[in-house]
Amino acid sequence: MQEEIENKSVSISIRAAKLTAQGLAKALQLALRQMEKSREKAGKMSFKQLSKGGALSSVEITNDNIKAFDPIARKYGIHYNLQKDSSVDPPRWTVFFRAKEVDSMTAAFREFSDGVLNREADRPSVREQMRNFREVVKNAIREITRNLHRGGPEL
Repeated sequence: MQEEIENKSVSISIRAAKLTAQGLAKALQLALRQMEKSREKAGKMSFKQLSKGGALSSVEITNDNIKAFDPIARKYGIHYNLQKDSSVDPPRWTVFFRAKEVDSMTAAFREFSDGVLNREADRPSVREQMRNFREVVKNAIREITRNLHRGGPEL
């Protein structure tokens, strides 16, 4: 009789432990879903959404390649909005962002400008590449004809 009571009490405590673990898991999943819904994603936003967050700051940019800025802004968690001023030639872009993100914005612009400058400096121009390719082809043709005149095998 005592053994049955012990077995039943052990099985009840095991069931209670499983129930609390399952309940805890469900509560954590629910909390995670709510956090994902409430979390704003960084990046481009509408001006109206951006202005709800508080005071805004702006920076003028004249670069046409502004789409390359988006991955960097997401990396630094910056919420921003782009506005194009077509009245000026070349068109100017104004980037609006929240005032509390000034440090992040400064770091992002520094990385963006370094990336644009390095990209332009590292790549040789297409004309220069074509010039080099022409030289390689001329040298290859000379070698083939030289080998043919000497009776050697073709390359």
